[in-house]
Amino acid sequence: MVSAIVAVSPGWGIGDGKGMLYRLPGDLKYFRSVTLGHPVIMGRKTLESFPGGKPLPGRENIVITRNRNFRPEGVTVVHSLAALRRLVASRPDEHFFVIGGGEIYEKLLPDCETAYVTMVETEPPIVPTVFYPDLSKKRSWVLESASEPHTEENGAVYRFTVWRRRRTH
Repeated sequence: MVSAIVAVSPGWGIGDGKGMLYRLPGDLKYFRSVTLGHPVIMGRKTLESFPGGKPLPGRENIVITRNRNFRPEGVTVVHSLAALRRLVASRPDEHFFVIGGGEIYEKLLPDCETAYVTMVETEPPIVPTVFYPDLSKKRSWVLESASEPHTEENGAVYRFTVWRRRRTH
């Protein structure tokens, strides 16, 4: 199974091309609790944005990149969506999480059954230039749950939501 996990601004922004829009320790704790022990899928720039460019501990880090010379230690590298999909298909009992960036989220959304979306209701301190697809405008997605009450941290109000792909019969 493939799911996405992401934090979005009110306009579904996720970053400015250099990093995330918010610093929310509670969201990072949630991200860790959901993804720990599961493979995470990301683009090269997302990996490079981590402290020291090091992979996330306690998870297999899978990076999709066209750069054939990219071989960081402790990372599984694939060079195409087809290769990634073969890897996922070869491990049907595992739960994979797509963790960014924008291009990877967009290309892998059709593969996702669930999206764990931290919805921040406070405008970000920087202007977003990278966006997650707005699931509220997609008929194929439905909001399944949202945490209450809202959490406030570092001046930002947010809640955890779970979106599911609608089943077509």
